[in-house]
Amino acid sequence: MNEEQRHPWQPGAYTGIGSWPGTDPGEAIRTILGELPHLPHLPELPGRGPGADMIGRTGALLVELPIEVQPSGWRVTQRAGRDLTRARSFLSWDLDALEEHTSGYTGPLKIQATGPWTMAASVELRNGEKMIADLGAVADLCESFREGLLAHLAEVRKRVPEATILVQVDEPSLPAVLTGSVPTASGYGRLRAVDRVLVEERLRALFSAIDTAGGYPLVHCCAPRVPVDLLRRCGARALSLDATRLTRESDEAIGTAVESGVGLLLGVVPAVDSRMSPPVDTVEPVRELWHRIGFDPEHATRDVVITPVCGLAGASPRHARAALDLCREAARVLREEPRPRQ
Repeated sequence: MNEEQRHPWQPGAYTGIGSWPGTDPGEAIRTILGELPHLPHLPELPGRGPGADMIGRTGALLVELPIEVQPSGWRVTQRAGRDLTRARSFLSWDLDALEEHTSGYTGPLKIQATGPWTMAASVELRNGEKMIADLGAVADLCESFREGLLAHLAEVRKRVPEATILVQVDEPSLPAVLTGSVPTASGYGRLRAVDRVLVEERLRALFSAIDTAGGYPLVHCCAPRVPVDLLRRCGARALSLDATRLTRESDEAIGTAVESGVGLLLGVVPAVDSRMSPPVDTVEPVRELWHRIGFDPEHATRDVVITPVCGLAGASPRHARAALDLCREAARVLREEPRPRQ
């Protein structure tokens, strides 16, 4: 890949984050392929219920670490039960639909999984506390997750053999893990922050494994205070961020990341039903960011992918399609008019 195309996507690309409204995987993948012909993704359909949600779906990938649904959420258990069986069935149906509708597809294809630190901040141990409270359990989770994700990557590659697979690791809880903001089981306290060196070590091992397996590792985090420098050092080759939440405090870290070759998937389109702005206004946060970090505006279209700010599962089908249409138009504006308005 030469300097002018250092990412798997073509200049002026746009895509979705992952989740999508509805319950029919065949209909969802047909829609995604139609709306995102140059950078489609495997849609996630949490509207189907437990097991299709982001935690349960990733639980289906874990190796020898079964989880089940409790009234308080997903919890580690001794053996796989019907909750995990349902989650694995959902994923299998989605992969069947993907294979059926992508015959002959060549180009980039994005898959998503909830990252180990967000899983650790969400899944409970048997005593009801979050896994993040037990670093030994977190170590087991990270190993299980890496093994399962690599098997998933291999399965997707088998089904869509000519695609370049982008592996999106969703880490919305990572800032809370690093700042000690994850609530305790009682809800009255906060669990201790995890050492940044340990977080970086685990993520570096994960991203290196993805890269070695032929995937393209990227991280999605739509929370404030994304640890951009840490993710760059870990080996993430692209970052998916909510551009409407970025402040000037992150400019230096983002500039360093872009300079080192990290791509950006920048969310600018509302993920839930709301009034949408014209494309020229929608893309303005991206043009302003690029201007602030001081890079050639013409390169923004090469290094930036336009996305919604988050997944679209909470939107109506009409809004979800309109959101991807607006992503396409915003990407066109960025390509044709990369400089911010004066």
